[in-house]
Amino acid sequence: MTVEEIPTWLAVVAVALVDERGRWLMHKRPAEKHHGGLWEFPGGKVEQGETPAYALVREIAEELGVELSPEALRPAGFAQTADDESRPPIVILLYTCRSWAREPQALEGGEIAWFAPKQAALLDKPPLDHALLAQLRALEGLMGDHL
Repeated sequence: MTVEEIPTWLAVVAVALVDERGRWLMHKRPAEKHHGGLWEFPGGKVEQGETPAYALVREIAEELGVELSPEALRPAGFAQTADDESRPPIVILLYTCRSWAREPQALEGGEIAWFAPKQAALLDKPPLDHALLAQLRALEGLMGDHL
């Protein structure tokens, strides 16, 4: 197998910020973007040389103006696009976080809102966020407030 034949993939990170009432922060994508108008867990791409946790700290600071500590992030699940030879698969790593600094704001467009898990399940979401939400709800059922 040559270097050109080695499969590549795109690493993406996302976070479910969990408030004191157990609600999750969701971001509605701007209408003009891919998956515009759909709700998702905030996050973004892992850049070359970054760990997933530090990529998430950077992305959330850029998107929401929130300061996260890598130590406060808890792995919660992942989702992956189906294999498609025309583009690399996307793998989203989902974390939860219960402590942060600063009030979240939608700094890169769209809107943000807090949702109870049952409300979040009813939102229009991109396909991978449906999978992430299902994993998060299952984990919540197992872990309760320790999520």
